[in-house]
Parts: sequence; structure tokens; C-alpha cells
Amino acid sequence: MRLGVLDIGSNTVHLLVADAHPGGRPLATTSHRTVLRLMRYLTPGGAISEEGVRALEDAVAEARETARREGVAELLATATSAVRDATNGELVIARIEEALGQPLQVLGGEDEARFTFLAVRRWLGWSAGQILLLDIGGGSLEIAAGADELPQLAASVPLGAGRMTVGYLPEDPPGEEALERLRAHAAEVLAPVAADFQALPRPDHVAGSSKAIRSLARLAGYPVPGWSGSERLLLPRQALGSWIPRLARLPASARQELPGITPDRTFQIVAGAVVLHTAMRTLEIDELEVSPWALREGVLLRYIEAMAWG
Repeated sequence: MRLGVLDIGSNTVHLLVADAHPGGRPLATTSHRTVLRLMRYLTPGGAISEEGVRALEDAVAEARETARREGVAELLATATSAVRDATNGELVIARIEEALGQPLQVLGGEDEARFTFLAVRRWLGWSAGQILLLDIGGGSLEIAAGADELPQLAASVPLGAGRMTVGYLPEDPPGEEALERLRAHAAEVLAPVAADFQALPRPDHVAGSSKAIRSLARLAGYPVPGWSGSERLLLPRQALGSWIPRLARLPASARQELPGITPDRTFQIVAGAVVLHTAMRTLEIDELEVSPWALREGVLLRYIEAMAWG
């Protein structure tokens, strides 16, 4: 069965098409992304502007047409923090559903964390033991931990790379004072959440997912041999911290020349790096491994599982 997952996030509208069957590993066939950076379209009152809604409608219609061309039998459409948290969210959802021609599933922050945790658990396997997961999107940071397929604890905090860029690092390039304000804010928001996670058993494996973390790992991390010839990518906290001042000194237009930094991440990558480094320090994480699977794969896996048992 050919399935599609449409992830309407804070930074992109991303369609993943995969061939899947009950009990099998989903095999991606197509990945189609439209970069929106919805945080640019937020009004002072927290609504998505009419220009932003129209951009969403166009991106969704394009993804719908791609899914039709690819022969997708079932399209699983989800929206995350940017749509969820907008003050005009109900109107935006109605407009998206009209462009999509079907209902939209709006995920809460903890739901995002649970779906992503499921994907990471399946990717790493049971031998990874107790997993601690970090996932940075454009609007929020998700954290989850546990020893099973569903996390024992899941949390979402409004520390996404796009949100923090707009709120704390609007200048290009940002100054050191702005970086310090963001570090202090991230530490304050994370403190109560970290206390809950530190009460759990110490993780055997720390994983990071999302495009931002993968980009930072390609910049500051290092590869190691994986299973069956695959490559694993590790990101040490110390190396990440040493890159932040260098990233912050560069204008956004120059950051895409660096390894791993794609044009759609140049504006947000500094805020993402500061938030990730602060989270790793607060949670006493020395190093994490990048998971290629994240939210979209988690949604696919959950649907396939329901098919199998149904």
C-alpha cells in the first residue's frame, strides 16, 4: 500500500510518500518539501496573517497533487505547533482542510513527542535500552524518555528554532547579548521539565531527531560505522558549543557554505544550536546520536500497526 504523510510544520510543508505493508519496514519513495517559515507570517497578536494562510493553502494543494501523481492510497495529514498555537488556528485549520479536501489531524506537543519516540525506538531497536529523545522543530522542542515503544514521559516546550529566532535573534548576525538572553530564556523554560526527566532512570542512549539537529551534527559531529553498512552520526555537546560563536558571527547568507547547513536553515540554525546546547547541558547530555526517523515515520508506523492488527 502506498501511504503519504503530510507534515504541516512551522518551517516546512513536507510530504513523505512510502510503500508499506503490515509487519514491514516503510520504504520511502518520494519526499516533497515546501519551505514556508511560518513564524515570518505571525502578527503581533499571534495570528497567522492572510499572506501566510494563502502560502499554506498553496503548499498544501501542491502536496495534494504530488500525492495524487504518486498514487498515494491514503494520505495522513498532520499539523504541529505553528498552526496549533496560532490565535486564529481554527480558521487556518478550516482553510487547510478545504485546500486538502480531507480532515487534518492537529497534534498536541506531547503527541508529537510520542510519535517521534516510536519512530526512534523502532530505528534504534530494543537494544538501545532507556532512550532520551530531543527533537527541535520550528515552533517547539519535544523531549521524551522511556524504555518501551511509548515514552514514560513526554513534554513539549515553546523553544523551536523559528520561534526563538523571531523572538530573541531577529538581527542578522545576532550579537552576543542576544545569544545570552536566549540561553537564559531556554534554561529558565527547561529547568522544571529537566527536573522531571532527571527523576527517571539514566538513559542508556540519547537520540536527536529533526532537520535542525541533523544539520548541526553534520557541522559539528562525526560519523561512526553502523549496522549493515549504515552510517551513524554523533554530536558531542562540547563540539556544538564551540561552533555557536562562529555561527553567530556569520550572516545568514554565508552559513549555507558550511557543511550540513542547507539554505532553508540558515536563518534558524543559530537559535536551534543555542536551544539544543542548552538542553544538552541542562539534561547533562554529553553526546547524542542522530535518528534518521522522526515524526513522519512515527505517524506511518502507527498507521501500519493499526492496519496489521485491524
